Amino acid sequence: MQSVLTASGRVSSLEVVIPNSGWIEAICGPMFSGKTEEMIRRLRRATIARKRVQVFKPSIDTRFSDQEIVSHGDRRMPSETVKSACEILPSTHWQTQVIGIDEANFFGPNLVSVATQLADAGKQVIVAGLDTDFLGRPFQPMPDLLALAESITKTLAICMCCGAPAKHTQRLTDSGDLIVIGAGEAYEARCRNCFRPDTPRQESLDFTVETASSPEGLET
Repeated sequence: MQSVLTASGRVSSLEVVIPNSGWIEAICGPMFSGKTEEMIRRLRRATIARKRVQVFKPSIDTRFSDQEIVSHGDRRMPSETVKSACEILPSTHWQTQVIGIDEANFFGPNLVSVATQLADAGKQVIVAGLDTDFLGRPFQPMPDLLALAESITKTLAICMCCGAPAKHTQRLTDSGDLIVIGAGEAYEARCRNCFRPDTPRQESLDFTVETASSPEGLET
């Protein structure tokens, strides 16, 4: 119950009803644009607010940590690893209020229905991922999540060629696979003018890039 002052100056009581309403927040952009860092910031605020938080990441992404989501600026937060989007629902505790899902592109189209079910159940769902692939094409499942989300944040990186705002992820290897797991050694941010989807930076590279294929077609 909450007491309010009416126009007549008398105090009356109102029953405040908070609906069990969830929503989806989508954070999208190229690599090195701060998507994971922004997710961690929001999740930490939820933790400060004493909300129960769970974070999920794909088991295929082992670049920085197996048990944490890690930004390129080395900000970290504990997470649970799952092999597919279908494992998120049974892994979610009924008391969890806020759910973070990083690297959405590794989960494929099934993530759309999972995020929708969680939001319909009253959860705050924060999803981060690439919105375009290494050829500059819309990259599922983010386009569908953007259409369904109540909140959308588009992050931009800095072009490594000219310093302009960058919306693309330039692959530096000549692999044609949709999934090539890597970080600064395999990718860099590019602006619209400097983006060359079919041109690696150099013909041969002195590092090894782990490649993986999935029927759902995903990249980081």
